[in-house]
Amino acid sequence: MPFFEYYVKDKTGKDVKGVEESLDSSELVRKLKAQGYMVIRIVEVNKAQPLFRLAKGTSATPDKKQAKGKSGSITIDDMVVFARQLATLVAAGIPLVQSLDILSKQVDKQQFRVILSKMFTDVQTGKSLSEAMMSYPKVFSGLFIHMVRAGETSGRLQEILDRVAQYFEKASALQKKVKSALMYPTVVSIMAFGITFAMLAFVIPKFATIFDGLGAKLPAPTQVLIDVSNYLATNWWWILGVLGGCVFLFRQIVRMPAGRLAWDSFQLRMPIFGTIILKVAISKFSRTLATLIKSGVSILAALEIVTKTSGNARIEKMIVELMAAVKRGESIAGPLEKGEVFPPMVIRMIAIGEETGELEAMLTKIADFYDAQVDASVAGLTSLIEPLIIAFLGVVIGGIVIALFLPILTLTQAL
Repeated sequence: MPFFEYYVKDKTGKDVKGVEESLDSSELVRKLKAQGYMVIRIVEVNKAQPLFRLAKGTSATPDKKQAKGKSGSITIDDMVVFARQLATLVAAGIPLVQSLDILSKQVDKQQFRVILSKMFTDVQTGKSLSEAMMSYPKVFSGLFIHMVRAGETSGRLQEILDRVAQYFEKASALQKKVKSALMYPTVVSIMAFGITFAMLAFVIPKFATIFDGLGAKLPAPTQVLIDVSNYLATNWWWILGVLGGCVFLFRQIVRMPAGRLAWDSFQLRMPIFGTIILKVAISKFSRTLATLIKSGVSILAALEIVTKTSGNARIEKMIVELMAAVKRGESIAGPLEKGEVFPPMVIRMIAIGEETGELEAMLTKIADFYDAQVDASVAGLTSLIEPLIIAFLGVVIGGIVIALFLPILTLTQAL
């Protein structure tokens, strides 16, 4: 029977290496998993060969020329596919290092392929998966890394990877719902502004020339429209420059800590949109914290990750204050109530979860509830904004058309 070199981790996360005789690699994988080990690498060797002869950068599988992948940045959808596929391969008994080798050859994005190839080399030379991920913080979030580390320590990597994929799927779905709801009104508003500006700056001056040739006194609405049009036609470049400068200045202010805090706090208080932003923030906070706690991450480490993934400076500040309170031995609900951001219902549910020892389950219920609330709010917002935009376009475009035709009607009545 052939001999196999194996590299595994026990339930405490300790590395275990050795050589064992087996019918095939699959049989050895089943045997090692039955003993409670997490299989990292298995390679067939001759008995006379030295242990772990594979050099850095070599592959346990035959080298194949890889097709060039797609360009573009790595998105949350790419992470969902990666986590789901890696969980499937690990569950099928394929060693982790070989799973990374397989995924590095089949992911779509070229940038992701390069990263996974480097991770494959790192894991092959003795690093854990979480340690390999830490080299790419812009790709793998702190949440992903901490959960994988928890999975490696507990020996439940497949379960944790499934949980990561579920988390990213729900986060991606929520993100897409909000974006799709705002996309229509945003595009229509930009088009309406552009068309109105183009008419005022370039079309109406031609009508003004015709009206001057008639020599008649223009109605007040028409005269105001022509005056505005003349000003825009003469100073349009200056106006666009001021608008661009204002946008640039706003972005610079928002990049400063105080400016970002003020802007994010204002977003939570905005009419209509502020309610949706707050519901999304509550859902994200609850689901992230629940996922981390369920995966075995300590409460302080979980709160630190939630802080980095909240996306809102006001909520970040509240969680930092919460972490300080937890370090002093306080509960979670009390400091959240003092933060005056989350609704009383959320705080009360968290308090009940702490009292009953079901905090993770209660946070999951909060996240599911607010996901449904976001769906309803987004649907209501879409149905509300559409008629408002149509009414706005009717008033603006209709007003311009009426103002242009008033002189013609006046002259017709005079004749």
